[in-house]
Amino acid sequence: MTDPIHARTGPESPTRAVYVISVAAELAGMHPQTLRVYERRGLVDPSRTGGGNRRYSQRDIEQLRRIQDLTAAGLNLEGVRRVLELEADVARLQAEIDRVRAEAHDAVEKTHRHYRRDLVPVSQSIVLARSKSAPDRRRR
Repeated sequence: MTDPIHARTGPESPTRAVYVISVAAELAGMHPQTLRVYERRGLVDPSRTGGGNRRYSQRDIEQLRRIQDLTAAGLNLEGVRRVLELEADVARLQAEIDRVRAEAHDAVEKTHRHYRRDLVPVSQSIVLARSKSAPDRRRR
C-alpha cells in the first residue's frame, strides 16, 4: 500500500514529508513548541499522518530557517507571514515570466523556420530583365 504522505513525491524529493516534529525542530535549530506556534500562525504547513502526527519535509525545514532569519532581522510573525507570501508571489510570477518567455521564443523560432522554408536562394530565383528599348514608366 502506498503511503498517502509520499504518494505524490519521490524518495529524494524536497517535498517528501519524513521528519517528525522533534527532528524537524532540531534540524531547524528551534524548539518543537515554536514549530507548533508557526503552524498555528500559518507560517508552515506540515503534512499529517493518518493518525494526525506532523511530518516535515526538507522544504518545510528550509521554510523554518527562513522564518528564523526573518525574526532574527527584527520582523514579527505577521511581518514574516507577509514576506513569505510576497516571496511566494514573486516566485510564481517569475515562473510565469519564464514560461511566457519560452513560449515567445518558440513562436519566434517557428516563424523563422517558416520564413526559411519560403525563402529561395538568389541563385535559384527568376530575374526579369528589361529591354533597353522599352520606355521607363517610372515617374520622376
